[in-house]
Amino acid sequence: MRIIGGTFRGRALASVGKGDAGAHLRPTTDRVRESLFNVLMGGRYGDPITDMRCLDLFAGTGALGLEALSRGAIHTTFVETGRKGQSLIRENIALCQCKTETKLFARDATRLPAKPDAPYDLIFLDPPYGKSMGEAALKSALAGGWIAKNALILWEESADIIPPPECDLLETRKFGGTNINFLST
Repeated sequence: MRIIGGTFRGRALASVGKGDAGAHLRPTTDRVRESLFNVLMGGRYGDPITDMRCLDLFAGTGALGLEALSRGAIHTTFVETGRKGQSLIRENIALCQCKTETKLFARDATRLPAKPDAPYDLIFLDPPYGKSMGEAALKSALAGGWIAKNALILWEESADIIPPPECDLLETRKFGGTNINFLST
């Protein structure tokens, strides 16, 4: 895995290796990440990255949030409950030398507390497939004030999703067996 574009372009990220079976690590492939960011940078959604605050739920390796930082986001908060994922995120933050622009929140993304500081503009939601955890995490983030008005949410899932009433499904793009759902608040 590597960063595809921006200031960290070409930087190799920590290897997942055999991973942790209990962690359900399933990093977004370089190809899907590149396609996703091409859509984001293509202007259809304005400029959803530059100077935005990014929230990476079920962050895994942190590749999506780091890619956003590389392309102009001012901050990324990673939410990851698995110890293997947390370790990989810390290692990748160090590799990208962006500790001051990041925060790692070691918590279950489906049980977020109220967020006291500024909400996030760009949200990556990549839950374990087929477990309805995306719905629960999005509901928790909305209720806790984590998501800004007019935020762009990118929800990765293998099947159709059920967006909450507070969100509009803008489009779904298919990349092999992966669906990326674009939502707005």
